[in-house]
Amino acid sequence: MAIYYVYVLKSLSFIKHYTGQTEDLERRLREHNEGSLGVYTKNKGPWELIYFEKFDTRTEAMKREKYLKTGIGRAFLKRNVEKY
Repeated sequence: MAIYYVYVLKSLSFIKHYTGQTEDLERRLREHNEGSLGVYTKNKGPWELIYFEKFDTRTEAMKREKYLKTGIGRAFLKRNVEKY
């Protein structure tokens, strides 16, 4: 059974955060730091993993990712994640 992760990264070079979801958290962090993923994270690293949650289904993970990208979700992260 697969485990899905919602994660939040913080750029160590810029004042930027990135929220995403994946099945392989270690691989995804490595890809972000190598610059092999999308335009948003490319050339803005290095990236540090500051928060993650586990889910049983991709649907649950996608819902949580969408929530964390809202104003209320970002406020939750500011309250609960020290490095956010």
